[in-house]
Amino acid sequence: MAVGIVTGSGIHALPDFEDAHPEEIATPWGPAELNRGRLAGVGALHVSRHGEGHVRLSNHVNPRANLWALREAGAHCVVGCTACGALDADIPLGSLIFFDDLHFPANRLPDGSLCTFFAEPGDPLRGHWIYEAPFSETLRGTLVRAAGEAGVHGRDGGCYGHVDGPRFNTRAEIAQLSRAGVTAVSQTAGPETVLAGELELPYALMGFATDYANGVAPQPTPVQELIRLMGESAARFAAVLEVALPQIDAQPPEGAGVVYRFERS
Repeated sequence: MAVGIVTGSGIHALPDFEDAHPEEIATPWGPAELNRGRLAGVGALHVSRHGEGHVRLSNHVNPRANLWALREAGAHCVVGCTACGALDADIPLGSLIFFDDLHFPANRLPDGSLCTFFAEPGDPLRGHWIYEAPFSETLRGTLVRAAGEAGVHGRDGGCYGHVDGPRFNTRAEIAQLSRAGVTAVSQTAGPETVLAGELELPYALMGFATDYANGVAPQPTPVQELIRLMGESAARFAAVLEVALPQIDAQPPEGAGVVYRFERS
């Protein structure tokens, strides 16, 4: 068993990831590439959403293949890491957010299809994912405590807003999301959250604030500043993961909610 780690923009390789070697996993939704290794002495499986050189934009990411591959390769839980745009001007840029809620009303994959593994009527594994909160609270809590122990500033709680890319959002769109209670946005983690839930994989999401979304601050975040901060995100995420992984390994987290499967009722 291993801890799955999914990283986004600016993080193709995990710092201090030892004995790493690539694996390609065949899935019903196409092949997925991951790296198997050890982080802080714990077995880990790393998926880079965008690949080296950011070859895949958000609309090219295949979340069904990625999550399925992590489970097949032996992940017992998954930690998602994402660079994000903050909708709260009180969030310091360069800090982390440990999300506890999700805004993803479209529930669509990048290709426009519904975000689910249950695509066929009569699938014996089909079911409804039923939950109070979409993220694993035990896994999220471990990450929050690990950040404190590592001396990394983070916000405990917040609503992650999934937005379609690859463009950024207008002021009007951000204002609407803000009124809905969204704390920060990015373009990839909504499907991951839902698909991990359907696979009954405990999943938690860390965000790294690289910029303020349009209309949040008096002046827009310069693109060069966004890129600079994105470059700092790997070390910040790694500092938390290095403390968290031994704790996760010692006490595996619980999933969020249940999947009510009709064939087993």
